[in-house]
Amino acid sequence: MSENKKKLFSMHVNVDDFLPASDKEKEYMVQMRPTTTAFKDGMKRLRKNKVAIVSFWIIVIIALSAIVIPMFWPYKYETMLGMTPGKPVDASYKNLKPFEYSTTELKKMEEGEKIFPHLFGTDASGRDYFIRVVYGTRISLAVGFFASIIVLVIGLTIGAISGYAGGTVDLVIMRIVDIIYSLPDTLMIILLAAALKDRISAMLEGTKIERLGTNMVALFIVFALLYWVSMARLVRGQILSLREQEYVLSAQASGAKGGWIIRKHLIPNCISVIVISTALQIPNAIFTESFLSFLGLGVNAPMPSLGSLASDALNGINSYPYRLVIPAIVVSLIVLSLNLFGDGLRDAFDPKING
Repeated sequence: MSENKKKLFSMHVNVDDFLPASDKEKEYMVQMRPTTTAFKDGMKRLRKNKVAIVSFWIIVIIALSAIVIPMFWPYKYETMLGMTPGKPVDASYKNLKPFEYSTTELKKMEEGEKIFPHLFGTDASGRDYFIRVVYGTRISLAVGFFASIIVLVIGLTIGAISGYAGGTVDLVIMRIVDIIYSLPDTLMIILLAAALKDRISAMLEGTKIERLGTNMVALFIVFALLYWVSMARLVRGQILSLREQEYVLSAQASGAKGGWIIRKHLIPNCISVIVISTALQIPNAIFTESFLSFLGLGVNAPMPSLGSLASDALNGINSYPYRLVIPAIVVSLIVLSLNLFGDGLRDAFDPKING
């Protein structure tokens, strides 16, 4: 016991502590962590969010269906099946219920001809309703994505300039943003879409963009005029917090120009927040397009969108309620999935949430 006490309080160095470690001791002590990045860590967190992953695959399936199905579907969205040149209109094609055949089709089937079924029936003009819903989904998704890109470009540019420049430039831009925020969104969208319609029609005549239709172009202009303010405010706030960092001051001291600093330093460091905000902007754009089309200010006939299909269904809602229910379900599913996926992106990539 006395010997142990001596060793315990002894000032002599214990030589055994400096012996080389064995292989087992090295494996126990050395715990190597594989190299990773912020993106990889964010993707790991995103993959653990089952709701976000399911929502992502729903969006992918809907988008691929809207692109692929019209390529091989036997019916076209604008074709009136009961109309044949030189013959009277066959009314039996109109207002068919799901999987119902017209009188002419039944006769052809009796003769041995194969007729592809109408999965959702036909509308009041004798057009296949399934392919119109699919094509309407394609239009609504395209409007949502392109409108979000327009909002991203304008909002990112103005917000970055405002946040980096500061002073009078920031004051003027923010007052403009406050004015736009004070305007009633729905009323301004309807007024602008109605006012721009005639002028755009004259400007687009004879151009390639004319195929999109005046209402579609007016819709994009409305997004460019009104919907960039949220993105601009978000980017401005991020830039204001980042421009005081040491690496920005170092770049300024070395003579770098403001545009280069914004492109190379500031925007890359707030890219996660920008991506998340853009993802959440897409369902807002789709919903806006849907209610504008519902009011008759969306895509031009005969091109369908989910909103215009729901609007057309109001005429026969008592007899054919499924024509309103189907596009409403598709819009709800798209918007809900995009919102849940956007929330998942925010939870996975937002540095404030993840420390």
